[in-house]
Amino acid sequence: MADVLSQAEIDALLQALNSGEVQTEVIKEEATPKAKKYDFRRPNKFSKEHLRTLYMIHENYGRLVANFLSAYLRASIQVKIVSVEQMTYEDFILSLPTPTLMNVFSMEPLKGSAVLETNMNFIFPIIDLLFGGRGEMVARNRELTEIELHVLRRLNSRMLEQLSYSWSDIQNITPKLENMETNPQFTQAISPNETVAVITMGTTVGKYEGLLNLCLPYMLLEPVISRLSASHWFATGGEREARPDYRTVVEKILAGVPVELIAYIGRTRLPVRDFIQLQVGDVITLEKTVGEDLELYVDGHHKFQVQPGIVNKKIAVQVTEVV
Repeated sequence: MADVLSQAEIDALLQALNSGEVQTEVIKEEATPKAKKYDFRRPNKFSKEHLRTLYMIHENYGRLVANFLSAYLRASIQVKIVSVEQMTYEDFILSLPTPTLMNVFSMEPLKGSAVLETNMNFIFPIIDLLFGGRGEMVARNRELTEIELHVLRRLNSRMLEQLSYSWSDIQNITPKLENMETNPQFTQAISPNETVAVITMGTTVGKYEGLLNLCLPYMLLEPVISRLSASHWFATGGEREARPDYRTVVEKILAGVPVELIAYIGRTRLPVRDFIQLQVGDVITLEKTVGEDLELYVDGHHKFQVQPGIVNKKIAVQVTEVV
C-alpha cells in the first residue's frame, strides 16, 4: 500500500513548489513510465500458458522414454525435464555443441519438421550398452560411424514413437524420423528466424549425465496452439485416466523386450577324476529318461515344461505345461 502524506508534508511540498526548489517538470518526468524494449526480430509467439502445457506434456514424455530405454537396454536410465523456453531456431543452433546428433522428424498430420537433439554424453553410453558394454563414455568426443548411425536410427525412431502417447490428449500424431545429421549448422530443416519452443531434458545413463533437446517450431504447432492451455489439458485429464491407454502402452513396450530361453536336456554329476578323463566318443548318462519333459528357463526362471523336436530342420521345443 502506498504511503499517505501527512498534512505537514503536503504543506512543505506546496511551499517548495511555490519557491521553485522543486520543478514540476521533474515530477512529471519521473511519473512517466519507462517503455520496455521489444525485439521485433524475435517475437514471443508462445504464451506462458503454452509453455506450461508443453512442460506437462513432455514431463510425461520423459517418463515414457526412461521406461522404454530402461526395459530395452536393461539398464537404469532416467530422463527428467529441465526447462521449456522459446527462442529463434538460429539461437538454438548456436547453443549446440559440435558434434551432436540432430534427428529431424515429422509429426503427421501436422505440417512441418521438428528436431530432437541428443548430445554425445547421452549417445556414447547408449551405444556402449547396445553393443554389449556397461554403458561407458568414450575418452573424447568423435564423429559417429556408419554402423553406429544405423543402430541409433532404429533406437531414436522408437524414442520418437513415445511422443504419440504423450500428445494423445492434444492431437493424434505419427512421429517419423526423416533425417540424421551430426553437425547442427547443416541442419536447415527450420527457418533461422522461426520462433521455436525448446524442451530441454536431463538424462542419466549410469554415472553419466547428458541432455536431450526437443525443438518444436511455432509453425508446426500453430494448428493446435489453442489446445495448449491448462483448461484444455485438465478438461481431458479425467478422460485420459478413464481410458486403458497406458496399459496398452506398457504392454507394447514390454512386448519388444528380448528374453533368453534355455532348455535343459538333463543334468548329472561326475567326479573330477572322471571329468578330466573324458574323451571324444564317451557317453554321459543324464538323469532324464527318454520322453520325459524338459525344463525351459526364461531369464533364469523355470517357467515351462517342454518336449524337444524339429521344425524346418531346426531344433525346437513344444510347451506341454506352464509352471
